[in-house]
Amino acid sequence: MAIRIKNNISEKAAICGEPSYVWRSGQERRLKLILSAAEQRASGIVLENGCGIGLYLEKLAKNAKLAIGLEYDFARAKSAHIRSPLIVNAAGELLPFEDNFFDLILSHEVLEHVQNDQKAVEEIIRVLKPGGRLVLFVPNRGYPFETHGIYWQGKYKFGNIPLVNYLPRSIRNRLAPHVRVYSKSDLLSLFSNFPVKFIKQTIIFGAYDNIIARSPQLGKTIRYILQALESTPLNFFGLSHFWVVEKMR
Repeated sequence: MAIRIKNNISEKAAICGEPSYVWRSGQERRLKLILSAAEQRASGIVLENGCGIGLYLEKLAKNAKLAIGLEYDFARAKSAHIRSPLIVNAAGELLPFEDNFFDLILSHEVLEHVQNDQKAVEEIIRVLKPGGRLVLFVPNRGYPFETHGIYWQGKYKFGNIPLVNYLPRSIRNRLAPHVRVYSKSDLLSLFSNFPVKFIKQTIIFGAYDNIIARSPQLGKTIRYILQALESTPLNFFGLSHFWVVEKMR
């Protein structure tokens, strides 16, 4: 995937992703999903691979034997260091850790931004202990909006752009060359050559905290209805894949 980087804050956010800056109900819900998926591994050696400014890492560190954050963007790594002393500034395609080291790895809306997602997955599996788990969130191609904006006539357009992800890949990737989006088959292909088993493969909707902040009753109704759809085939239209992947012993 060709990635263009320009001197523009919103474009940097599009290319690198926007981390969680405020802890709200959406983050709290995802944390509960992470801890439930991790089981006892959350008390072992934990890596957040792409930790942003460290909000999830700070929560995970409370119960972990050792919690390390890895962040590619130096400014964000510095911010994360305020919350956790163990922050590594490095790329996901070349993890600076020994084989079979981590009990748990969290990759939260990060894989879509790396230069080489296949290599990043390979590195994750390499540093996981046998029996260790990856908790993975990535954008779902079935979601009706591209949340990272698009490039149109050479200029970046910020915002939630409707229907872009339903276009043929060749067209979609010209509009959004800065970010990937995944189908179930895309993810299965990424893991096909590795000794793993899938503990959970599902799709979740968002928490819609921004809508709730502006219009509480409307936002809560939308959240209730959409999250109820997660247990139905209509989860095809959800925001993110939520997968739990275990390295075989």
